[in-house]
Amino acid sequence: LVQRIRDEAHRFAITFHRSLRDKNDLHSVLLDVPGIGPKRMRELMKAFGSVERMKQADPEELSRVNGMNHKAAESLIRFFRG
Repeated sequence: LVQRIRDEAHRFAITFHRSLRDKNDLHSVLLDVPGIGPKRMRELMKAFGSVERMKQADPEELSRVNGMNHKAAESLIRFFRG
């Protein structure tokens, strides 16, 4: 019984750590985009939920996100598609 509890706690910790690592990897990609800093990155993630959804958005959709402007939206699209 103790071993099962330990194994479950270990599995939970590893899963949580992986989710944090994946989230940080995702964020670092967005921070490589010219004109996208931590604040815009947070707002984009709140609005779209994933980088995949951002990649599918057009400049107008990206520009509507709080803190974004047309220039930053174009920069993001060039980064993803360029």
